[in-house]
Amino acid sequence: MNKKMLKMMSAVMLSAMTVFGVQAADKPDSKFAGVQIGTITYSFRSMPDQSLTAILDYAVQAGLSSVELMGGAVEQYAGIPSTQDEAAVRAWRTSVSMDKFKEIKKLFKDKGVKIDILKLGDPGWSDAEIDYAFRVCKTLGAKGITTEISEESAKRLAPFADKHKLYVIFHNHGQPGQPGFSFDRVLAVGPRVMLNFDAGHYFGATGKNPCELIQRLHARIASIHLKDKTGPDATPRDTNQPFGQGQTPVKEILQLIQKEKWPITCDIELEYDIPQGSDAVKEVAKCVEYCRKALQK
Repeated sequence: MNKKMLKMMSAVMLSAMTVFGVQAADKPDSKFAGVQIGTITYSFRSMPDQSLTAILDYAVQAGLSSVELMGGAVEQYAGIPSTQDEAAVRAWRTSVSMDKFKEIKKLFKDKGVKIDILKLGDPGWSDAEIDYAFRVCKTLGAKGITTEISEESAKRLAPFADKHKLYVIFHNHGQPGQPGFSFDRVLAVGPRVMLNFDAGHYFGATGKNPCELIQRLHARIASIHLKDKTGPDATPRDTNQPFGQGQTPVKEILQLIQKEKWPITCDIELEYDIPQGSDAVKEVAKCVEYCRKALQK
């Protein structure tokens, strides 16, 4: 085979790879030194286009290969009725085909972005709707659904996690700073109950180093929300700051997970004020770079 023919074949192969979206170089990779960095797509809430395809593009532009995906855009893409009629919405959820959700999984896979966790479902939903949330989760290839933490919610949702062989993953805000709160009581509800541990909220509410809790409960932590906040005794107190400007030990958290090789996804949650002239995608990208540098060996 002569050089001209080889050159032509290479050009054809490259063109085909581009058409089918399989050029590895075009796909993001935000796993640094063994630690998977992602974001909750809530971080992009200030962007002008809130369609699912736009949110996926934001993640790619920010250099991310993993997301905790908010369910609103997912359901809109799949055709949920735009109505306040709860009965109509419930009827749609309990009868909709999984075909559109399969399509979503492919969209994300083709762009190189893993749907790690799905934020969809509510303890107040009917049994059939909760089953629907877990079916969507499984179809998208996520490891579980996430919602706000409480013992009551754990007791309501744990049986469904067992049934579908997925996780129900609980996210904290400032509850750890409240008297009587216990992560352990929530986790004791069942083996498929896990934590979506918000390290920033934890530090802002308690002033305690999140690494101590991560060290103790790491086997029950599916993911960590990363944000940099001031502590409860600071001025201003419990306030979001750009990465590296608050008091939350973000670098220490990342380096602990790196050292111990725990399979805990670390998801950036952009909550500090976006500077003038910037936007959420640019700021998330800055946070990604901060994490990358923290994990350099």
